[in-house]
Amino acid sequence: MRSAFLHAVVSFDGRWWKSNAGGLPRRAVKSSAALVLLSVAATATLDARGRPIDVEHSTLTVFVYKSGLFSAFADDHVIRAPVASGSISAEAPLAVDVTVRSAGLKVLDPKLAANKRAEVQARMLGPEVLDSGKFPDITFRSTAIEQAGAERWTVTGRLTIHGETRPATFSVVRQDGRYRGTAALKQRDFGIEPINIAGGTVKVKDELKVEFDIVALK
Repeated sequence: MRSAFLHAVVSFDGRWWKSNAGGLPRRAVKSSAALVLLSVAATATLDARGRPIDVEHSTLTVFVYKSGLFSAFADDHVIRAPVASGSISAEAPLAVDVTVRSAGLKVLDPKLAANKRAEVQARMLGPEVLDSGKFPDITFRSTAIEQAGAERWTVTGRLTIHGETRPATFSVVRQDGRYRGTAALKQRDFGIEPINIAGGTVKVKDELKVEFDIVALK
């Protein structure tokens, strides 16, 4: 990629000089050419880093499930996790990175009374679970992306939650320009002990499900 860019620089400089040298000082022509080339270089760098994620139109949803003897009397939880930043490179080398602010997670649970929902929210962000004050960021950085069919990939990377980093692998499909998929993870892998109440008769399952629907800015 670098050699091709340098070749383009040399070729452009030669063409620019032949076309614009008449009546202009060589220094002025060189300066104008440099400005154009800097613009081209900036665009090339942006493509290499990937396109920013459209955080306004991308979603992450976490599903937390209950277990235990009296789980029928408890509630599953649905949590929205807004994307704070990130990028996607659809050109080689393929790459994706995503950052979520842990304090931004919000318990939706429409069946819960507002006061109960607030209790779940506070407990989730507190030291028992995410400890968002101490660990403000949840991040994912891809380390390998393999084609798994038409518009399908297997993504492997490093997921950091609660200050703990673990490998994660999941499938992604692209539909209508959006990247969608589901990932499973276990709380204990990230140093989080699943909450239980009533002497353990009602517990939160260790395994969570995360659904994502990501789109990049154009």
